[in-house]
Amino acid sequence: MTVFWQRMAEHFGPGYADTFARDHVMSELGGRTVHQALAAGWDAKDVWQVVCAVMEVPPEKR
Repeated sequence: MTVFWQRMAEHFGPGYADTFARDHVMSELGGRTVHQALAAGWDAKDVWQVVCAVMEVPPEKR
């Protein structure tokens, strides 16, 4: 989880990472936000891959 949140902060910025994770609903996560998907038991690596695909995170940051 620590690596996941570090990557989120590196990509979105420390202030926006949590806002994005709390507010951005993604159909790829079953209509959930990042926080909801993690709370529902999704693996952090899987959630990160969804975030990367949806938000077009450059390959070198994945």
